[in-house]
Amino acid sequence: VQLQASGGGLVQAGGSLRLSCTRSGSMFDINTMNWYRQAPGKQRDLVASITSGGVANYADFVKGRFTISRDTNQNTLDLQMNNLKSEDTAVYYCNVVGRPKPTWPKYSYWGRGTLVTVSS
Repeated sequence: VQLQASGGGLVQAGGSLRLSCTRSGSMFDINTMNWYRQAPGKQRDLVASITSGGVANYADFVKGRFTISRDTNQNTLDLQMNNLKSEDTAVYYCNVVGRPKPTWPKYSYWGRGTLVTVSS
């Protein structure tokens, strides 16, 4: 399973960006699809997640500004980011948790990350 994230870039504060993550490789099932971010010198934080049932959850620091979505087949994961702030500057990573095969345990797969820079 491979994850490829795209859509990062430089944007002014108050602007918007849309991140996308494409999954290749089959999985038996997926529990959650997630976006994390890591700012320089800081830990990696969960930004938003969406379950196989379509339930979305957000970190408090992005509630009301970011929206996570995925396609029906769970092959793509998006993150619409509005009203961006300088503190949103980070490398954003997509993450998928699930079982590659029925008898295997859950694995956590990570993409390489895409850089989002918000200028004030």
